Amino acid sequence: MVDAFGACVEAGLDLFDTAEAYAWGKGEKILGALARKSWRPVVVATKYAPLDGRGGPAAIPKALAGSLKRLGLPRIDLYQVHWPNREELSIAATMDVFAGAVQDGRIGAVGVSNFSASEMRDAHAALARHGVPLATNQVHYSLLHRAPEADGVLDTCRELDVTLLAYSPLEQGLLTGKYTPDALPSGLRAEAGWFSRENVEAAQPVVGLLQTIADKHGVDAAAVAIAWLLAREVVPIAGAKTGAQAVQNAKALNISLTDEEVAQLDAATESWCIP
Repeated sequence: MVDAFGACVEAGLDLFDTAEAYAWGKGEKILGALARKSWRPVVVATKYAPLDGRGGPAAIPKALAGSLKRLGLPRIDLYQVHWPNREELSIAATMDVFAGAVQDGRIGAVGVSNFSASEMRDAHAALARHGVPLATNQVHYSLLHRAPEADGVLDTCRELDVTLLAYSPLEQGLLTGKYTPDALPSGLRAEAGWFSRENVEAAQPVVGLLQTIADKHGVDAAAVAIAWLLAREVVPIAGAKTGAQAVQNAKALNISLTDEEVAQLDAATESWCIP
């Protein structure tokens, strides 16, 4: 992880995302330690988990203080609601608390995650009453999961000037060519329906096209999958366990897909555009 972080920073990548729910705070502790030692300033993003029974909006300040303590930072650059939970938190009341944290300097910007188009609009309107913009919505988006194009989230982001952050842009490695019907993942992933032999086999034409385009640009398939999102003015949040993976992912910044290549990828993955 240390090597991956260093390689990202060296390549000019500066947004690092975690959440209090990742390993119950351990993710924040690790990212905070790396960010504090970084020789180049980085943008730190984390998320508030609106768990059932947590205590509603009144619980947010304590959670924010906990994240700041674990990160070891005076301010969180981007603080996000991890998922919508209208029964636990009204969107308006949540945004009121987040806006107050922006105004008192504890966070730099407000984001949401896994919010629908209508939920985004509610959050945007609530923040606007405080003069605070909605900065981001982090959702699942990749060549093999194009739901944001069909469910209105991508269009709403563009309309409201909200940056869409795409998590799982490589579909947990499926778009890298690492897995085939004859080389399926082991461990927990082996039990996931997403990595069934049938699903992995269905993805192979997309992986093959990615590799063909990658060979023309002198990069790996992963870089092309990321570049496809960048061409849509989407910011991918790509995971990397090693420095080598981080370097390969970062090469997406140095290539420019042609209109024909983008169109080929669009056509090859049209069937994956499911809300």
